[in-house]
Amino acid sequence: MVPEHILSWMIFFPLIGAGLILLVPKRYPTLMKVIALLATVPPLWWAASLYVGFDRWGNGFQYMEKVPWIEAFNIHYSLGIDGISIPMILLTALLAFICVIASWNINEHVRGYFALFLLLDTSMVGVFSALDFFLFYVFWELMLLPMYFLIGIWGGPRKEYAAIKFFLFTLVGSVLMLVVMLVFYFGSVEPATGLHSFDLTILADQSVHQAFLQSHTIRWLCYLGLFIGFAIKIPLVPFHTWLPDAHVEAPTAISVILAGILLKMGTYGILRISYPLLPDMAREFALFAAILGLISIIYGALCAMAQQDMKKLIAYSSISHMGFVMLGMSVFSNTTAINGAVLQMFNHGTVTAMLFLLVGVIYDRAHHRDIDGFGGLAKTMPVYAGYTGLAFFAALGLPGLSSFISEALVLVGSFQQYKIITITATTGIILTAGYFLWTMQRVFLGPLNQKYAELPDISLREAFTLTPLALIVILLGFYPMPVLNLIGTTLKHTVAMVVG
Repeated sequence: MVPEHILSWMIFFPLIGAGLILLVPKRYPTLMKVIALLATVPPLWWAASLYVGFDRWGNGFQYMEKVPWIEAFNIHYSLGIDGISIPMILLTALLAFICVIASWNINEHVRGYFALFLLLDTSMVGVFSALDFFLFYVFWELMLLPMYFLIGIWGGPRKEYAAIKFFLFTLVGSVLMLVVMLVFYFGSVEPATGLHSFDLTILADQSVHQAFLQSHTIRWLCYLGLFIGFAIKIPLVPFHTWLPDAHVEAPTAISVILAGILLKMGTYGILRISYPLLPDMAREFALFAAILGLISIIYGALCAMAQQDMKKLIAYSSISHMGFVMLGMSVFSNTTAINGAVLQMFNHGTVTAMLFLLVGVIYDRAHHRDIDGFGGLAKTMPVYAGYTGLAFFAALGLPGLSSFISEALVLVGSFQQYKIITITATTGIILTAGYFLWTMQRVFLGPLNQKYAELPDISLREAFTLTPLALIVILLGFYPMPVLNLIGTTLKHTVAMVVG
């Protein structure tokens, strides 16, 4: 049974939890953690309800809510989901629940940490649900605040530097998005009311655009501004330099959210805003975007191979894997590649979440992440080695695991339009296999480093956070239709709209 206003409940229920945490006396940190966990359970249940009740063959937005908000500027509180947003909402609800459990060992400033985390949860679901450009921007900016403090207060030795760098990079993209948003607001008029509008469903109608917004130069500049703003978030090379620092310094659970959800906001923004509002520019920028995707695939993989820090290795691998998403999203001659791209967004979220959780497990025990500082851990931590092996093999695209399907769809679809780029991109898969297998060898195989002979294996709490993700990775590796059926109709419509 899907409750009325389910999207609003999913957005604001964590915020209610954050408010309750602020009321708990400081001497009850465990109660704060319990409240945070309970605040993520109903949204996870509602996300499952959305999945069950979602009309996979419907072409429009579902579960819509729209009420006037700032009437003087024709701004509405407008929500809705389609095949692009529902996988991201499912992923957000799942990872938020898992990350609260993974954060159970946070013992400093507990109130602030979990209140900020739930505020972050609110902003993420809001981004994936908003259908008003102004509302989308509010949630997009709201996400910056908790992430800045979560890295800057609970991060590693260079946490202030990483937090400021993350904030400044993202803020540059946000300013560009704000300018474009205002251009579209003043450059479009609703036929029914004669008012300017922020409604994305209205702005997607090319007939509402006034003369200056129909100028090729203005549209080109608008698309470029949006593309840079979203490329910073993805992040594509050369806008990627904030990511390794943020990942290395962030707490484990925040690294999971950063890689699993926040990077997807960039590609989601292109699909939700850039393509519908500027389909002609999407066609013009397609080759450029595909080349940037290719560069990110190769460059990210080469940088990952050179790392000694396990967290930094996974951070660079994320740049490489998101390059496949960008490559698939640049193909409009068929729907295979873009289906693979959105499936890869979901799969990368689950796989990279496993990887960062696993790095957190070993860091809590050994207090370092130096790959060459370990050796033979499979002897003393066999269960941990098994989970890590599964995550590594999923990340390198082993057949039978989820990433293989999504990357294969991207390559099959993109080959029809960009043969040389696609052939070159396949070398990224070889490089990925190389650095993950080399890491596996150095950390888990060979003689045991006696310094870590007594390390305890994975705990029940840690296994509880990893097992759901492992099951999803295996299930979607053999049967990806639970996600492909969600996204297929919407992406077919998106490609048709861009092609015109």
